Amino acid sequence: MTTGTGTPVPFGTPETPRVAVRGEALLEVDPEIARIGVAVSARGTDRRAALDDLTRRNASVLELIKSYGEAVEKVETGSFSITPEPAKRGRGERVRAYHGRVHLTAALADFTALGELVTRLGDQELTRVDGPWWALRPDSPAYGEARRRAVREAVQRAREYAAALDAGLVALVELADLEAENAGGYGRPRGIMHAAGFAAESSGLDKGLPALDLEPQRQTVQAQVNARFTMTPPKL
Repeated sequence: MTTGTGTPVPFGTPETPRVAVRGEALLEVDPEIARIGVAVSARGTDRRAALDDLTRRNASVLELIKSYGEAVEKVETGSFSITPEPAKRGRGERVRAYHGRVHLTAALADFTALGELVTRLGDQELTRVDGPWWALRPDSPAYGEARRRAVREAVQRAREYAAALDAGLVALVELADLEAENAGGYGRPRGIMHAAGFAAESSGLDKGLPALDLEPQRQTVQAQVNARFTMTPPKL
């Protein structure tokens, strides 16, 4: 809506008033995937021996993870390090020991397999397990559902405001994702990832371990939109 000089009229006119509302939606849904972190370690007074031990343990852990087949959607190596530990006493560059570590991450969609896998990983030699971190996939239908509900709420609010003035909605003028207005780019509702407090480090656990009972943590998805409508002249 503009005046005769072309200047925008942000709030409409008495003949074509506008109503501006915000639509919001907040959903709680079950997680779709779980991620775990695995750190494999080795220590020795000889660099080559430490590397050999680390290689062997890393291969054993990877074999165990991949043995779960399709239950594991992704496994990746994050980082590798081999660090010399200087001797506390003596002159020169004497090395007391070498510490090696490999970090892995794995994503699973089968939460029953997850409980068994983390227990078996925790029983591996010098292996630390962290997680799980629950999440939704980037293309989860939950994001679209949150957006649709936010838009429907915006329309409903606008209708209620117009009805309170004995008026009706005429047309949609603008619909904007709240993140687009605040950050200058379109965003998607955020799936909040929570960490369930599981951390295990190998310490000679018994064989034949039962699967750990893990309760998936529900995820929160939020969407917000701003909407502006024109409406018929109110009856004041």
